[in-house]
Amino acid sequence: MSLPIEELGRLIVAKRGSRGVRAAAADVGVSSATLSRVENGHMPDLETFAKICKWLGKDPREFLGFEREEAAPPQAVVQFKKDRTVSRETAVALGELILAAQNALRARAKLMD
Repeated sequence: MSLPIEELGRLIVAKRGSRGVRAAAADVGVSSATLSRVENGHMPDLETFAKICKWLGKDPREFLGFEREEAAPPQAVVQFKKDRTVSRETAVALGELILAAQNALRARAKLMD
């Protein structure tokens, strides 16, 4: 879902609720004057924008019109040369090892999400 950048100020006001600008700014890590300017529609610099997005729990890409991309799981790719010195059993064992490593990488990627 894409949000217009103009919504940033409204979201800040909604999140801080009845809290003062100074208290909210301290949580964000910016000055109260900066947070007040952004609330009133001024565009923040990139560092401030990143801090505000983090505080709001919003992905910055939502405001920039980018869709969140799902990371492709890592894949192991191997090519065997036709070599008569590798036995069939060795090739099968290597294939199983590669598949096990690939499955472990996928499981690890899921845990990190």
